[in-house]
Amino acid sequence: MLLETIDWVIIGVFFLIVLGIGWKASLSAGESSSEFFLGGRGMPWWLLGISMVACTFSADTPNLVTGFVRENGVVKNWAWWAFLITGMVTVFIYARLWRKSAVNTDLEFYEIRYGGKKASFLRGFRAIYLGVFFNCLIMGSVTLAAIKIGGVMLGLEPWVIVVGASIVVVLYASLGGIKGVVWADFFQYGIAMFGAVYAAYVALQQPEVNGLANLITHPAVQSKLSVIPDFTDPSVWVPLLLFPIAVQWWAVWYPGAEPGGGGYIAQRMLSAKDEKNAVGATLLFNFAHYALRPWPWIIVALASIVIYPDMASIQAEFPNIDPTYLKDDIAYPVMLSKLGTGWLGLVVASIIAAYMSTIGTHLNWGSSYFVNDFYKRFAKPDATEKQMVAMGRMTTVVLMILAGTLSLTILDNATDAFNILLLSGAGSGAIYLLRWFWWRINALTEIVAMILATVMAVVLTLFVDDAMVATELLDGMTMKILITTGAVTVTWLATALFTAPEDKEVLRAFYKLTKPGGPGWKKVVDEAIADGQPCDDNEGVVWQMPRQVLLIFIGCTVIYSSLFAIGGFVYGNMLQGIILAIVATVGTVALFKVMSKLNLN
Repeated sequence: MLLETIDWVIIGVFFLIVLGIGWKASLSAGESSSEFFLGGRGMPWWLLGISMVACTFSADTPNLVTGFVRENGVVKNWAWWAFLITGMVTVFIYARLWRKSAVNTDLEFYEIRYGGKKASFLRGFRAIYLGVFFNCLIMGSVTLAAIKIGGVMLGLEPWVIVVGASIVVVLYASLGGIKGVVWADFFQYGIAMFGAVYAAYVALQQPEVNGLANLITHPAVQSKLSVIPDFTDPSVWVPLLLFPIAVQWWAVWYPGAEPGGGGYIAQRMLSAKDEKNAVGATLLFNFAHYALRPWPWIIVALASIVIYPDMASIQAEFPNIDPTYLKDDIAYPVMLSKLGTGWLGLVVASIIAAYMSTIGTHLNWGSSYFVNDFYKRFAKPDATEKQMVAMGRMTTVVLMILAGTLSLTILDNATDAFNILLLSGAGSGAIYLLRWFWWRINALTEIVAMILATVMAVVLTLFVDDAMVATELLDGMTMKILITTGAVTVTWLATALFTAPEDKEVLRAFYKLTKPGGPGWKKVVDEAIADGQPCDDNEGVVWQMPRQVLLIFIGCTVIYSSLFAIGGFVYGNMLQGIILAIVATVGTVALFKVMSKLNLN
């Protein structure tokens, strides 16, 4: 695909605007580490919500959805649609708790919830493990996707893509800190969504497709349209629906979908003005992420089936594509070849925007871990605010260099590494949910779970073939998650029950700060009252869990109804679209009515 002068001008203007945002944010970002990493804790819900969804709008996400649709149909998207329950739990239970905790990073939580050397170890170790190793592997994988897209669309060498994109994203992320990242996300998300919608429009105008109505009735896509799993085939609905809803949402920790919130999602919640803005931000994120974003990609994917029914048809039109990249997911960048001059530049800019919003967030998140939870906590406790900001900027550069190096030299196939990382969080997710509400969980509980899960992940990934554990209903990887989850859950529960709890003063201080309420803290609260040291400030914490669970149910109903209402209109099923739109509207009114009764500051 050859870009004309106007295309390059559009891309150049895009880069200049992003750099301008970084420069503008830098005027205040250097004042303190709180400004650099949390925006002074004064950011509004709408800006933070868009930033969250922009970060998850990665350069490789449209390719992933396209691969799903071409291989297994639209229904395969339940592989990520099912994670909505995780998001709703974060919105209505954990967002307010994170904001109330007033920590600078979610790792700082360890030393307010637990005490002693074990808590310090957890904080320091995970700062390096998650902030550097894990984080660079994720960024390297995203950069690898950008290399593939840039090679197919623009014919650029991998190092040119890495260096070009890295320089810009490092500049605005290191100059502007979280404010630069968040405002750039806001701008980039608009560009990315416009590009995705326009790409879908152009796909429908192709003569082979000839409009949405003809696409939906085309014989080649008829078998791909269903959005509901086949409930007569357990091998389809069990892994797509039952497993994520029954196990995965609470059992597995992974960035962006952490049980109880965490990572860059927690960072955004901690940056909010108050609890209301933290809840509003995560609610907006989940609505935009699940309901608004999928259909433009799905339309392009379905159109690609008509135009390029197999890999041979793509190879014939694009003979220079490296056979290594010739998979179904390559169909998305191939479809972008249909764009005209000017529009191609805008859509390329939208893909760059998707890449940069993800990388910018991970750079700031990773550097916040390193600076706040390792450098300031262990290496230089007397570091000044200026020194912390300088170290944050330096760490941003180093992390990008490491991620770029990984993508150019090692990550030709990161499957085993990512399987180890995914499995290493299996079984620990329940700890992240319950540690807020059950006093008995201690630092040793998390350490034991982390060690056992990591050991099992390495063994199961490197020494146990998937076929050895696969069943008729579940594939090998899913079974490995179940095995690890079961072993880790039993072990950490035994650890929590049969080892010494945290010091009572630590527990009382945590309860007084966050006020989670509930029967899981009754023993601590009662003992504090008996000692004449009530830890609820005599306010009487109201247990809001029943109302929060109701909100989770209503929230899931609203977002799924919105998702499938849009799908109904896309498929030409107007009655389905109207009915589900009404359900979503009524549900939204009920949602905000119940939300108004929550005690939010």
